[in-house]
Amino acid sequence: MTMKIISESVNDTLKLGKLIAKNLHKGDILCLFGELGCGKTVLTKGIAQGLGIKSSKIISPSFVLIREHLKGRLPLYHFDLYRLKDAHDILALGYEEYLFDDGVTVVEWADRLKYLIPKELLKISLKVTGEKKRSIEISASGQQYEEMVHKLKIKRRTV
Repeated sequence: MTMKIISESVNDTLKLGKLIAKNLHKGDILCLFGELGCGKTVLTKGIAQGLGIKSSKIISPSFVLIREHLKGRLPLYHFDLYRLKDAHDILALGYEEYLFDDGVTVVEWADRLKYLIPKELLKISLKVTGEKKRSIEISASGQQYEEMVHKLKIKRRTV
C-alpha cells in the first residue's frame, strides 16, 4: 500500500511527521530516502514532536551515525547514514539491537544500508519539487505497516 502527499511547506512536513508518530509502536522502523535537503530531518523532527520529544534535540547527526532520544512516549533512535561508506560498517554499531528494541527507529539515507534494510518497514521517499514544496511517498512493507498507511490515509482525509 502506498500513499502520496504534497507538502507545501516545512510546517506541512512537520505536521505529517506528527501524524505518523501517532500511529507508531515500539519496534517500528521508518526508512527515509531522498536527496540532500529534501526534508528527511524535518520529517524526523515532526515524528519526534509527535512522540513528545523536543524537536530542537533532532539534528542531522551527520558525524554521529546514531542519536538516541529516550524521553518521549517511545524512545526514538535516529540514524543518519550519510557518511556511511559501506553497509558492513553499520554492523559494528549493533544497529540490529536498535531496530527491534522498545523504541522507534528512523533511518535517514536508508539506501546506504543496501542488503541490510529490514524486510518489514515504512518506506518514506521525499523529493524536492519546488523551493518549499516536497513530494512525499509513503509505502508499506509488512502487514503492520500496511495497516499504518491505511490509518494515515483515513486521518489525512479528516485533517
